[in-house]
Amino acid sequence: MRRALVAGNWKMNGSRQMAGELVSAISAGAPGVVDVALFPPFPYLTTVSGMLQGTAVVVGAQDVSEHAPGAFTGEVAAQMLTDCGCSMVLVGHSERRHGLGETDHGVAAKFLRAMDVGLVPVLCLGETLEERGANRTEEVVIRQLDAVFEQRPATELRPFVLAYEPVWAIGTGETASPLQAQEVHSVLRERMNAAGALGASTRIIYGGSVKPENAEELFSMADIDGGLIGGAALDGAAFLAICMAAGD
Repeated sequence: MRRALVAGNWKMNGSRQMAGELVSAISAGAPGVVDVALFPPFPYLTTVSGMLQGTAVVVGAQDVSEHAPGAFTGEVAAQMLTDCGCSMVLVGHSERRHGLGETDHGVAAKFLRAMDVGLVPVLCLGETLEERGANRTEEVVIRQLDAVFEQRPATELRPFVLAYEPVWAIGTGETASPLQAQEVHSVLRERMNAAGALGASTRIIYGGSVKPENAEELFSMADIDGGLIGGAALDGAAFLAICMAAGD
């Protein structure tokens, strides 16, 4: 049975003081029955990584360059992230896909670049409200996943995580119902099994206004293996309550 993964995405929030206080609270209270990962902004990666040395909580970055080290001013290479203590990285978050114009092909390239240096990529997938209204949810998430398989056979991939994040539920207070989320997670697991028997070994987590009040019901679904937490990850008590719900 896969252990639940609860990942806290701080987005572009925080300060060095906030990072210290939040990391102290989470590392002290994180339950051992779940895997916990924190994704702070780039400037705080080394600070957070240093504070978490010797704990079970891991550190991830919010993005990575698709390029090898070189003349790409402003980019951050995958090797630099491992050097800062990262073991995971988000790729394709909807705020980058829809706000910054990242393409499926480019996200897949980032995914593979991260994987090739030993990072565990967390591939974010999700549909807009318009796409859901047009009954295109399955089409969209499968297209986003298949962009990786088109660049490398599924049987040659190392461990990774999928994060289903309906765009219409991110930062809006709206949440996919547990059954809506379960339906999409089931589709993704079936697609991974068809591509290379990856369904049983790949965790699929849900993101989109997850809170202590709805976490337990979401995590009770058969194919929801944890959560990618946004706003609630900035509150130590709320984040730990979500971790506890994932471990029940």
